[in-house]
Amino acid sequence: MRNDWTRLILIGYVGVVILCFLSCSGSDNLTDAMNGVSATIEDPDLASLASANTEFGVKLLQDLRERKPNTNIFISPLSISIALTMTFNGSVGETARAMAEVLAIDMLDRNAVNRSNMTLRESLSSRGPKVEISIANSIWYRQDVELNLDFLERNRQFFEAEIASLDFAASHATEIINEWVGTNTNGKIEKIIDEIDPLTLLLLMNAIYFKGGWQDKFDKSQTREEIFYLSDGSTKPVQMMHREGVYPHFRGANFEAARLTYGDGDISMYIFLPNQNSNLNEFLDGFNAENWKNWLPQFSPVRIDSMMILPRFKLEYEVQLNEPLKAMGMEIAFGDSADFSGMGHGLSISEVRHKTFIEVNEEGTEAAAVTVVALAESAPPVFRVDRPFFFTIYDAKTQTMLFIGIVTEPM
Repeated sequence: MRNDWTRLILIGYVGVVILCFLSCSGSDNLTDAMNGVSATIEDPDLASLASANTEFGVKLLQDLRERKPNTNIFISPLSISIALTMTFNGSVGETARAMAEVLAIDMLDRNAVNRSNMTLRESLSSRGPKVEISIANSIWYRQDVELNLDFLERNRQFFEAEIASLDFAASHATEIINEWVGTNTNGKIEKIIDEIDPLTLLLLMNAIYFKGGWQDKFDKSQTREEIFYLSDGSTKPVQMMHREGVYPHFRGANFEAARLTYGDGDISMYIFLPNQNSNLNEFLDGFNAENWKNWLPQFSPVRIDSMMILPRFKLEYEVQLNEPLKAMGMEIAFGDSADFSGMGHGLSISEVRHKTFIEVNEEGTEAAAVTVVALAESAPPVFRVDRPFFFTIYDAKTQTMLFIGIVTEPM
């Protein structure tokens, strides 16, 4: 069974790319950032929220890879948690407790969760001209539905959610919603909804867009076709980018890692590559929120001159999260026992859908995510990334995972 699992998980190519957004206000902070040390969060509630988002995201990723171990996976834990937290604002009783436990925010009261999300969004949205991060939220409700005004006000105040009533039965309803999606992902995701179920009363949505250019760009003239070794022993030709440089590094028990910077140096990509005598499955088996926290400060400030060889890749991913969220403990929110009386009566979650995009090339990285929650009634050393790796986009200042993913084959 172990060997079968290993063969499945190693079918392709996993990239561990960790983009760490370190907003540094002074030289000491910059030194910490260059050494791979996460910034300290002074607000204890924000620190708790960041830790919760990491725990939730990692658990969700592990559930998804267990369901489909031989496929690319790319999600935004932040986007999903924001959409579900807006939904949580209307939950009551056992439904609220179940959602809080799954989102790992059960140690915070609702006001602290809302305030911390507002602080997090403000921090991420003010990163300067060389890095763009935008976060948008919206609530769409069927025009004949009456919603709790306190629920709407909390999401308007803390999440700056756009709130609009809409005739869900009209032919143009999906066009209006998808236009909002395209606008708030810079056109990278153009559609999240094909049609609106007649039973749907309410849609809560989040969109995240990220764009950052490499501090030292890869020379396009050095990009060439090379072999990428797939997990089943076969090979695939892919476009490999090349760049000589010095990179902070970290070597774990069965992997090695290096760091690349974006913009002014306050944003970085951490690439985690399993050793050749190991595999992606072994790495992911040891990947959890606690290990992630322990690995971050271990990046050595000593740089090693090396050639970075990284595949150019682009991914699009879409997944319905109903079953994973139920398995994680949120089943009550999807059933007849759901209690969302804090937003309206007779509501339960009918679907949580998530869609993402990422492109990594010589210039830098561009990524986007959308989540919708529908409620209804009821030479020198060479660092060659030519085998499976895992990736996440991470903000070190707020200790928040924005995106995480598994690439099983370069596209």
